[in-house]
Amino acid sequence: MGKGVQLRPKVNVSSYIHFLLNYRNKFKEQQPNTYVGFKDFSRKCSEKWRSISKHEKAKYEALAKLDKARYQEEMMHYDGKRKKRRKKDPQAPRRPPSSFLLFCKDHYAQLKRENPNWSVVQVAKASGKMWSLSTNAEKQPYEERAALLRAKYQEELQIYRRQCNARKKCQMLARKQRRGKSDSCR
Repeated sequence: MGKGVQLRPKVNVSSYIHFLLNYRNKFKEQQPNTYVGFKDFSRKCSEKWRSISKHEKAKYEALAKLDKARYQEEMMHYDGKRKKRRKKDPQAPRRPPSSFLLFCKDHYAQLKRENPNWSVVQVAKASGKMWSLSTNAEKQPYEERAALLRAKYQEELQIYRRQCNARKKCQMLARKQRRGKSDSCR
């Protein structure tokens, strides 16, 4: 790497990850030539984690706190690029819902009325089951509505893109005019 390139600090890890790494090292020392698959090893680790005392867990929680403090300190002095999420244009057309989402929207109230104590997740799971058990004939109206909404969205998107391109072109011409060149925006 070139001079002055600063690597992003390593992210802090949880107390369970500290335990997992320590347990893995002990396991390798005790049984150096034994191979255990990831699934089996992670199952053993989670069982062991549940069985250890609060006193032992406190050690790993302290390590996690130290690691978090280290990470925050390093991030304060980190000058590299931080990923910024691009802001969504509020004037951009919204993507249309899928046929499944239209189905869920129609059946949500009914499911909630029949099962008032269900959470949103439970209603969503029931909607998913209903959708998967539905026949193609029952799904057809939702798929047609979704297709119409997609077509409308595509038209709106084309109009939006044309407007954006026109705005960009106008902005470029305005910059050129400010620099001394004469062009018109319209």
